[in-house]
Amino acid sequence: MLTLKYQRLELRLGYHFEDQRQLQLALTHRSHGATNNERLEFLGDSILNFIVGEALFKRFPEAREGQLSRLRSQMVKGDTLAELAREFELGECLVLGEGEMKSGGHTRDSILADSVEAIIGAIYLASGLDICRERVLTWFAPRLDTLSIDTSAKDSKSRLQEYMQAQRQPLPEYVVVAVGGEGHAQMFTIECRVALTKQPTSATASSRREAEKQAAVLMLAQLKID
Repeated sequence: MLTLKYQRLELRLGYHFEDQRQLQLALTHRSHGATNNERLEFLGDSILNFIVGEALFKRFPEAREGQLSRLRSQMVKGDTLAELAREFELGECLVLGEGEMKSGGHTRDSILADSVEAIIGAIYLASGLDICRERVLTWFAPRLDTLSIDTSAKDSKSRLQEYMQAQRQPLPEYVVVAVGGEGHAQMFTIECRVALTKQPTSATASSRREAEKQAAVLMLAQLKID
C-alpha cells in the first residue's frame, strides 16, 4: 500500500526515485524515530533558497538585494511550502509517530513544509543539482509567474485587516460554513464577513488558513482594494 502511495506521489512530483527508501526517508518525521528526515530537510532548505534565489536574480535584473530577499522569503516560507505539499497530497504519505498521527500531524503546516524541503534534499542527492533545479522551478512556476518587484509582502488577510483598521471598522470575521471530506481529504469552506458590505465572500481549501486567505483575496477584490 505504501509503495502504491509513493508511486502516486512520484507522479504528482514529476520525479521517480530509483530507490523508494529515499522518498520514504524524506517523508519520515522525527516523531517516528531516530531515522528521520531532519538532515534531508536541512539540505533541502539550503538548496531551495539557492534555486529560488538564482531564479529571482535572473528574472528581476533591476531588483535590489532587499527586494530579492523579500521575494525569496515569500516563495520559501512555511505557508507556501505547506500549500505546495497539499497540492501534492503529501500528507497521506507521511510517516509519523503514533502521537503525531493521533494529533493530526499529517495536516500540520510545519510538518508538511519540512517534508517538501526533505524531498528536495533527497532529489538533489539522487540526481544532482540540474534535475533538482528543474523540478523545483516547475513546482514553483505558477507562483513565480505572479511575482513582481512591487508584489506586496503582506498576505491578503493582513492587507484586509489593515484596511478595515484604517477605515475605523471592526476587523474581518472568518466563519467556517462547511467542512467536507474525511481525514487528510477534509475541505473547509470559509466566509469572510466585513462591516463595509453585506455580501460575504467564501472560499474552499484543504486547510482553514488557506481558505481564509482566499476568501480575503475575494473580499479585497470586492471592495476594490489594490
